Amino acid sequence: MLDHPEEYYSHYYHYYRRRLAPRVDVRIVILVSVCAISVFQFFSWWNSYNKAINYLATVPKYRIQAMEIAKEQGLLRKAKEKGRNKKSKEEIRDEEENIIKNIIKSKVDIKGGYQKPQIRDLLLFQILLAPVHLCSYIVWYCRWVYNFNIKGKEYGEEERLYLIRKSMKMSKSQFDSLEDHQKETFLKRELWIKENYEVYKQEQEEELKQKLANNPRWKRYRRWMRNEGPGRLTFVDD
Repeated sequence: MLDHPEEYYSHYYHYYRRRLAPRVDVRIVILVSVCAISVFQFFSWWNSYNKAINYLATVPKYRIQAMEIAKEQGLLRKAKEKGRNKKSKEEIRDEEENIIKNIIKSKVDIKGGYQKPQIRDLLLFQILLAPVHLCSYIVWYCRWVYNFNIKGKEYGEEERLYLIRKSMKMSKSQFDSLEDHQKETFLKRELWIKENYEVYKQEQEEELKQKLANNPRWKRYRRWMRNEGPGRLTFVDD
């Protein structure tokens, strides 16, 4: 201190910062963070799922089918009989609406981003199950190499759809959300073969270009880009 008195306050600060710093285990912080993210994921997915159910309840196709099932099972009649003397018309209507939504939940298989949330899809369980998924993937990959690369077996329907999905660069949830007739079209056109997929991709691009060419909004945008552009710098000579 006598040799370097100017460093006194610096050492003083470092001492008390280390002395008074909160001593929290990093593992606890990580665990709490992962749990918080998982809870947010669950409620966010559940909210999206409820929005999808509420929307489907307004679609005539699904609503009529759900009402027919409810009438066959006598659920709507029971709701009216129970609430005839005790409940108001609005409460009876809400109860009938809940019955219709519950039937839609049990009958309609929603896929993609609005599907029913699963506990195993949460971040916490994904981390816990990561070793299991890794081992499963290694086993699956070894079987693939042995059956198709070494023994030269013919691809099954599941393997063909997997190759098509990889060629399209789609996630499993995105591919599962496609209609069955679309997947059947993929299989009929043998899109798991690279050459066939390239032809299909070119056709889709040409079809998209044709749709855009006939779209009035796209024509206006192209006209604006040609005449005005996104932004130009002009220099005026004084």
